Amino acid sequence: MITISILGLDQYVVGHYSGENTAKLARLFETKPENINFYAPESFLFHDGIEQTSWNTLVRVHAPVRCRKVQDLVAKYLLATLEGITIHVAVEFYYYQETDRYEKVNKDYPRFITEANMVTAEDDEEEEEENPELYEGNIFKEFESQLQGKESKDVAHDAHEQDASCTCDHDHEKGHEEGGACSCEHDAKPKSHR
Repeated sequence: MITISILGLDQYVVGHYSGENTAKLARLFETKPENINFYAPESFLFHDGIEQTSWNTLVRVHAPVRCRKVQDLVAKYLLATLEGITIHVAVEFYYYQETDRYEKVNKDYPRFITEANMVTAEDDEEEEEENPELYEGNIFKEFESQLQGKESKDVAHDAHEQDASCTCDHDHEKGHEEGGACSCEHDAKPKSHR
């Protein structure tokens, strides 16, 4: 298995690049396309504290030792094809003995997800959002009833507390003088608490 890790490029760009170049790279490596994977981690390259995405890209090729013989061809291909995607690019090769790789493939499933075997799930919530049922009634009806009942009680309570002989028209609780105290005669009477 050959894994090509691309650091410093957007994952979706790498995905698109892998779709366009896997078969060509397989020919260069003298292998089948099934033996090539791309790795695009969600990562950034930094230089001196500044993020370098799409400006500086590092490609790391992990391949069996037998692929060393085509290293120059693969490096030239990668450098040429990534030129339109990034400004600067470097390619590094890392080799391993094929005896150092272990793999288990589940025979109950396809080896790779492809366009042909990809499963798409329909989202029922999206359908509901397209045709929402709007409630056209008064959602505040109960609240308004409670509020009107409370206001009626407050008005009745205030009328009961107001002295019938008072002819002033100001708020007795706030007063009408600067000090806030009312100078009406009825203010001398103690007020009940609500």
